[in-house]
Amino acid sequence: MLRDIRAELTKQARRPATWLLLAVAVVLTLTFGYAVPYAGLSGAASGPPGSGRGLAAMLPDAFVGSALGGLPIFVGALALIFGVLVAGSEYGYGTWKTVLVQHPSRVAVYGAKLVTVAVAALAAVLTLFATTAGASALVASLEDQAVHWPAASDVLLGLGAGWLVATMWGALGVLLAIGLRSVALPIGLGLVWLLAVQNLLASVAAPLLDWVAQLQKGLPGPNAGALAAAFGASAPGVEQVVGAGQATAVLAAYLIAFGVLGGWLLQRRDIA
Repeated sequence: MLRDIRAELTKQARRPATWLLLAVAVVLTLTFGYAVPYAGLSGAASGPPGSGRGLAAMLPDAFVGSALGGLPIFVGALALIFGVLVAGSEYGYGTWKTVLVQHPSRVAVYGAKLVTVAVAALAAVLTLFATTAGASALVASLEDQAVHWPAASDVLLGLGAGWLVATMWGALGVLLAIGLRSVALPIGLGLVWLLAVQNLLASVAAPLLDWVAQLQKGLPGPNAGALAAAFGASAPGVEQVVGAGQATAVLAAYLIAFGVLGGWLLQRRDIA
């Protein structure tokens, strides 16, 4: 399996789309976490109306929340796209047969793809933490604010939370790609869910229907938002509807379920 993992990591590292997705994630996080709120500052501690991004939220002691703010929606959508590309491109290029005839087990090949998604998710989260830390230090310097960093334990917990959320969305992308045996349709359906359906449920249906509000507590998007909110994130889709412990357990359960179901489908179905 180590050979499969090395091959998969090499393939994804050489794919331009991988680096493009990472670049988009960084640009979006810095734009909506720092550039736009900073441009809209009207005072030392106030931000654009309704933005939730005052000066305090852009200082170094709050950079963990800034790094996690995009994971419930737009960075999560990019992680899902990456997961779809990792598994779905094999259908698009017709290379599943070429890969599988060289190995006795589909499980090893599938496991290598999940490991690749997890490694890429960790790399992306580390990159977001590094860039938001740099941006927060720059804001503090521009505004003549004291630089206070969060405790190392908080940073490590934030890294773990971000890794869990990003890997969960990536595993969902892998599952959709295997279930639908394509690239375009899984990406389209995944983006509709992430960018439209879960927001409509939260902003339109949940305030009107109590059962929808309760249902949200078991869905991946709201739990990802709740986990990000526990670290001080403030962004669309971020709301502490459940506690951090419950959110972690629910997201871990989804990650395991997506991984197991995707492997079962690949094992049982024809790959054509």
